[in-house]
Amino acid sequence: MSWSGHDDGPSEPPQSGGDAADGEPLPARWPMHADALLPRERWLWFEQLWEDTCRLRERYRLPVRSGWWEDEIQTEALAALAAWIDRYDSGEWDDPPGKLGLLFDLERIGVLLRDGNDPFDPRRDRTPFIGFLLRTGCEPPDGRE
Repeated sequence: MSWSGHDDGPSEPPQSGGDAADGEPLPARWPMHADALLPRERWLWFEQLWEDTCRLRERYRLPVRSGWWEDEIQTEALAALAAWIDRYDSGEWDDPPGKLGLLFDLERIGVLLRDGNDPFDPRRDRTPFIGFLLRTGCEPPDGRE
């Protein structure tokens, strides 16, 4: 999952991405699991994953279900997929066979995302998502709720 930054948040995720083969530093990235993050960072992590999920759902017609944020397997799958795609979209990776492999793997990834009764609807599911963040101890940036 790439960190695009928010006006009220840090400009980079909490971890460095290392160095590229040409010596240029790679962009810093969020981890693919939020457990080790501080409460405010966890809120930002889930917000970014929400945005990534909305985008991936539309772009790849993923069968995302309502409540995906409560299932660790689904959040990890979505975070990994977002990070994978971001590397291709940013030009960090230029590997056409690898991109085709990603596209072929979308069906297998979709199997991980199908658990649940209702399809994900960003407008309807936003309130339960925010409730989940508050229940799990995430802290909204700048005291917002």
